[in-house]
Amino acid sequence: MADEEKRAGAAGVSAQRREEVRAVIERVAGWAATREDVAGVLLVGSWARGAARADSDVDLVVLTTGPGRCTAEDGLVRELALGELIRNRAWGPVTEWRYVTASGLEVEVGIGSLDWARTDPVDAGTRRVVTDGARPLHDPQGVLEALIQVCGRSGQVSSVPASLPKSWSGSGGGAARSRP
Repeated sequence: MADEEKRAGAAGVSAQRREEVRAVIERVAGWAATREDVAGVLLVGSWARGAARADSDVDLVVLTTGPGRCTAEDGLVRELALGELIRNRAWGPVTEWRYVTASGLEVEVGIGSLDWARTDPVDAGTRRVVTDGARPLHDPQGVLEALIQVCGRSGQVSSVPASLPKSWSGSGGGAARSRP
């Protein structure tokens, strides 16, 4: 077995790709912690549930108090510097901003209001996203953890994927808070 195959692991994700994803996640979480208008950041999908493949994209949901102000010219989108913008479109209450990095990693940032995380009742689309795998990266008021609790943990893994820093998991996969 070649060295690169050993580093790729069972899911076929190379150590280099895991590091790139980790760096993207750290950048977004760190950026969110500096913004008063960002109420939460949630990693969702295959990377959140520890099932990413070599071709998996990074899916993030950013909840903000001013989603209407998020444009290509606005600091919120521009400050992330996630690569080349390849798509921008609305998906109900969330606007997708899809980027591709120089290495080909696609990063989808869905920007929406706090209403997306409403728990009484939980929107069917939100429930699908959360139960498919969700890990809070920035959740200063516990809104995302409350949403995850209401949706149930059936779509989550009980431990932090090797690709994510353990400091985001909280104890036992519980509430994650932004790092200072």
